[in-house]
Amino acid sequence: MLVILKPGTPESVAAGVLSRLRMAGLAVHRTDHAGQVRIAAVGEPGAMDWAEVATWAAVESVSKLPRPFKLASRAFHPHDTVISVGSVAIGGPQLALMAGPCSVEGEAQVFTIAEAVAAAGATVLRGGAYKPRTSPYAFQGLGEEGLKLLRRAADAHGLAVVSEVMEPQLVSLLARYADILQIGARNMQNYALLREVGHIEKPVLLKRGLSSTIEEWLLSAEHVMAHGNRQVILCERGIRTFETYTRNTLDLTAVPVVKELSHLPVIVDPSHGTGIRDKVAPMARAAVAAGADGLLVEVHHDPERALSDGAQSLRTAQFAELVGQIRTIAEVVGRRV
Repeated sequence: MLVILKPGTPESVAAGVLSRLRMAGLAVHRTDHAGQVRIAAVGEPGAMDWAEVATWAAVESVSKLPRPFKLASRAFHPHDTVISVGSVAIGGPQLALMAGPCSVEGEAQVFTIAEAVAAAGATVLRGGAYKPRTSPYAFQGLGEEGLKLLRRAADAHGLAVVSEVMEPQLVSLLARYADILQIGARNMQNYALLREVGHIEKPVLLKRGLSSTIEEWLLSAEHVMAHGNRQVILCERGIRTFETYTRNTLDLTAVPVVKELSHLPVIVDPSHGTGIRDKVAPMARAAVAAGADGLLVEVHHDPERALSDGAQSLRTAQFAELVGQIRTIAEVVGRRV
C-alpha cells in the first residue's frame, strides 16, 4: 500500500507512522516528494486495517500501489532518480557515457583504450574481468588481475569503473575495484545475486534479460531495491527475436515506456543490441533521441584482435566521432554531454 502523509508532518510524527506499520510486520520504505513523506508498506494484505490507517491524524491518503514493482514505480517515487558516481550523475541532465573494451586483455590494451575514451568525453570505463561466454572454451577474463588493471587505468584518466559480477561470492571482490556493479543479461533473474547486490552501497547496472519483458526487468530491479539498495541503473541491451540480421533486436521503445513506469535511470547498450560495428552509432544516436540517460559502448583500439566481441566494438576514432554527434542530439532533447 502507498501511504502519503500530510504536507508539513513533523519528522517525529512521520517516524511514528513508520514504526506502527513496521510493528504490523510490514516491510516499510520511505521516500520524500514535494514536501510530503510517501511510504510503501509491503506485506500480507491483512496485516493492517487500511481504513483505520486512513484515519490517522498525519495521513493524507492510503491507496494500492498499482504495479507489481513497488519501489521502482513512479507511484511510489514520482521524480527521477539521479545516481551519483564520483563526479558522474546518472539520470540528470548530463548523459552518462560508459565506454571501454568487452574484456580486459592486458595493461597496454586497457590503458590505451581508457586514455582514448576519456579524451573523447566518456566518464565511466567499462570492462569485463569475469566473462560469461557462450562457449566454455572462449576467453573467460583475467579475474582479479583484470579488475586491478581496470581500476588503475580508470584512475589514471579520471574515470569511474563499471564491471560485471557473475556470482554472489564475487560481489565483495568486485565492490573493492568497481564503482558500479553490472548484472549481465544472463543473470537478470539470478535472485541470489540480486539479493547480494541489494545489500551493498554501490550502484548496480541491471541489464535486461535476453528474452525478458519490461515488467520482468523492473521486478528484477525490485529484488535489488527491496533488500535496501535503491541505486539501480537499468540497461536496455537488446532482446532475442526471430530476426537474424543483427545479434539482438534493440528495443528502443523500452526507453520511453520505462521512463513512464519507473523513476530509475535508463541507459542503452547499442553494442550488444546490434552486434555489428557499423550499426552501433546509428542506434546510439537513436537511443539519445529516445530519452536514454546514457550509453554503454564497447570500444577497442584493435578490434580485429580483440579476445571478445571485436565485431561490435567501435574503434577509438569512431567513438570520438560518435560523441561529437551525440553532443548535437543531446542539445535538441535538452541534455548535454
